[in-house]
Amino acid sequence: AVVSTQSTGIKQRGAFTQLQMMNGALLVCFLVSILAYGGHSQTVRPTVLWHGMGDTCCYPFSMGHIKNLIEQNFPGIYVYSIEVGNSLDEDEWNSFFMNVNDQVDYVCRRLANDTNLEDGFNAIGFSQGGQFLRAYVERCNSPKVYNLISVGGQHQGVFGMPNCIGVNHTLCEMMRKLLNMGAYEKFVQNHVTQAEYWQDPLNFDEYLEKNIFLPDINNNLDQKNATYKQNFESLNHFVMVKFLNDTMVQPRESEWFGFYVPGQDKIIQPMENTTLYIEDWIGLRTLNENNQVTFIETIGEHLQFTDAWFVQNIIPFLNNTI
Repeated sequence: AVVSTQSTGIKQRGAFTQLQMMNGALLVCFLVSILAYGGHSQTVRPTVLWHGMGDTCCYPFSMGHIKNLIEQNFPGIYVYSIEVGNSLDEDEWNSFFMNVNDQVDYVCRRLANDTNLEDGFNAIGFSQGGQFLRAYVERCNSPKVYNLISVGGQHQGVFGMPNCIGVNHTLCEMMRKLLNMGAYEKFVQNHVTQAEYWQDPLNFDEYLEKNIFLPDINNNLDQKNATYKQNFESLNHFVMVKFLNDTMVQPRESEWFGFYVPGQDKIIQPMENTTLYIEDWIGLRTLNENNQVTFIETIGEHLQFTDAWFVQNIIPFLNNTI
């Protein structure tokens, strides 16, 4: 899904208060600051972005704009926007038709080889990039993610995609036709990205058996992966953004880890009532009970927000140093 933003003015907040103190006191404060910081300047923690379906790392109206917005708020910050492939065309194609597990492996290698990220980073995933970055945390997390921010991510998957938002409508239609063949058919599972987070509550056993991505990162299988839970619990903070007028994600409650009660597709259970949360399969309950999870809801369609909203709600989670 392609981010749509509107440019707005950004007001600088805070002002220096006039200091009224003796010269001796000023000298003491200066010496204390030197001791506290060891004489070393602090560096704003880098940020990594992962785009959604039908988008790319660098379109100037989406991820390129977000990258610039972050750089405006933190001059000198290193921002890496993930490109899966060797060109924008490849990146866009892969967002529809590359095996998600292969995408995560690819990103794990790329981030591990980026020396600018070796001391860790904050991560923002947009739409499906949200659950893909969570998979990075659970499976790799080297270098480590500090704050993980999911903007419209489908953490319990989707059951229906009535509105495909993308630049290339031909790719959207190709994806739809392949899903209609059967989301859990082997060929579709291996080659259609969206099929790999398709959760059919009417055929839950088939979902567990044949979906090759989402049941694994949600620790939904009989054999639980302790590393996934340990890595996810290592986050400083996990942020989830839900769009209240979302017509692309079905159900939109998946953006807050909610989903349909198994066996039907009408009644939705919130995160706190899911077995994943109650039994703490991935450490989500641990983080939430430690006040390390933030839920943000916003009026609007999928990934529709203004610069002002982003600065107010997302930028504060990037304001930390290494």
